[in-house]
Amino acid sequence: MGQVSASLLSEPGETVWLRVDVGLPMAARREAARLARRIGIDEERVGSVEIAATEAATNLQRHATDGALVLRVALDGEHASLDVLATDTGPGIADLPGALRDGASSAGTLGVGLGAIARLADVFDIHTLPGRGTAVLARFHADQDRPRAGSVEFGGLTRPIGGEEMCGDTWAVRYAEEPPAESEEEPESLPRPVLAMMCDGLGHGPQAARAGEVAQEAFRASRATRPQQVLEDLHRAMRGTRGAAVAVVRADFARGRLEFAGVGNTTTCVVTDGRRTSLLSSPGIVGAHLPRARTVVADAGPGAVLVMHSDGLNDRWAADGFPGLFARRPPVIAAQILRDAGARRDDIGVLVLKEAPAR
Repeated sequence: MGQVSASLLSEPGETVWLRVDVGLPMAARREAARLARRIGIDEERVGSVEIAATEAATNLQRHATDGALVLRVALDGEHASLDVLATDTGPGIADLPGALRDGASSAGTLGVGLGAIARLADVFDIHTLPGRGTAVLARFHADQDRPRAGSVEFGGLTRPIGGEEMCGDTWAVRYAEEPPAESEEEPESLPRPVLAMMCDGLGHGPQAARAGEVAQEAFRASRATRPQQVLEDLHRAMRGTRGAAVAVVRADFARGRLEFAGVGNTTTCVVTDGRRTSLLSSPGIVGAHLPRARTVVADAGPGAVLVMHSDGLNDRWAADGFPGLFARRPPVIAAQILRDAGARRDDIGVLVLKEAPAR
């Protein structure tokens, strides 16, 4: 991975996609336990992870029209968590409060249901659209003594095209500015803005994945604080690779401001009050032909949600078609958009950022 900058907040960790089939509960239990142990979750908590993964998988198997269980290592600075994320294409849950009562959704399974998954997890979230589908998130922290949550929530998903193990789409989030030196008294000020990158390596397979890896390495190493400057750093680093479409946003939710610059075919938009505003990229290929990308400034008022994704998702999804979704956690938002818009045969990357709720 190269040297990791102290300003790095997150990028995709190991992600396992498991499709719904007869062996899903057993595979979910095995893979969830493996990932939990890998990030240092203690054995007692591994048991809780296994129960949650098995129950989520069995609910998918018994109740969903189609779907997948996603097990993903979620990184937040120096801290790691395991996400158990169930996503399906229907039929949705008509009585969500009833389904959250222990045992309500677990006919013929462990008998614990969604309610117990919510109790076992450190973070639980759910969004359902009756007739269309549901996304359920259960997050387990590797360390229980976590610092107070930051000012920005983020979460993303990547999925390779069918038949490939490596994904050419990737993303990353880091602070836009370095923290004050330890010897200085930190002034009372608004939280630091962050930089978010979405990268779509051209094509598929190992060469596309390599372009994405180089983009990640350059993003970590860059000390640039503005999107256009970051694109220039990535362009220099990616010469000799296949190249990529890249979008970079400087997100300052505390001040209600976004700055954007993008090159190539990715989608970046701001969702506020059920309305979606797109931020347009310039033609070109980072690593091959970098135009002077125009910098776009956009408002990010209270409740604004930033969504970035590759062209593996159809960009015609409508924000008002997901009632209640954009108040949920970023991984749930990402999963629901992917479920509806990710119909293309392509690598997929999607990243969601929003202001964290006041604690």
